[in-house]
Amino acid sequence: METYRKILATAAIGVACWPLLEKVSAAEPGEFTVKLRAAYLAPTDNSDAFSALGIDFAADAISVEDKLIPEIDITYAFTENWLAELVLTIPQKHDVTLAGVGSLGHLEHLPPTLSVVYEFAADQPFRPYVSAGLNFTWITNKRLEVAAVPLDLEDYSLGLALGAGFQYELNEKWDLDGSVKYISLASDVTAGGAKLTEAQLDPFLFSFGAVYKF
Repeated sequence: METYRKILATAAIGVACWPLLEKVSAAEPGEFTVKLRAAYLAPTDNSDAFSALGIDFAADAISVEDKLIPEIDITYAFTENWLAELVLTIPQKHDVTLAGVGSLGHLEHLPPTLSVVYEFAADQPFRPYVSAGLNFTWITNKRLEVAAVPLDLEDYSLGLALGAGFQYELNEKWDLDGSVKYISLASDVTAGGAKLTEAQLDPFLFSFGAVYKF
């Protein structure tokens, strides 16, 4: 009986101390981290119905190619829980198609996003977080046309970016990180200066990769 009591007492102490053993060093104010991630960019491809070339096109007729892109993020800790995150990539080229017509050509864009991040359970190995901020998408190299009629897009889009994710500590210097972001991104589509439709791309960004802590 005494042996069982000792085992139970040891187990109880272990359970009580487990949260302490699981705790890790939280982000220090002023700390920088760099995230190297692969991201899958999936536009939702919403657009208004419109008429062109004597054809009535239904809503959501314009599609922008999904793409796997490289991503580098820089975060800065204001406190243990509050951080700023800058999401960067290189200019990306996407094919654009129109239902019933086919290829319209391609465009390139550069979409940096700046967000404020709140990290839960900052002193635990597994740390979920949420984020909110602004995305600035610079749209360049627009090579689009339909039936030899050039099409144009706006040069930039400014929209809300909302996200959620997690970070899991591997050791003092390296973490794993995964997240999903929703980005509000829209542009008018024009031909000869006349608006045809608004392409509401509103992409989701699914990211996963490694974090290095300085």
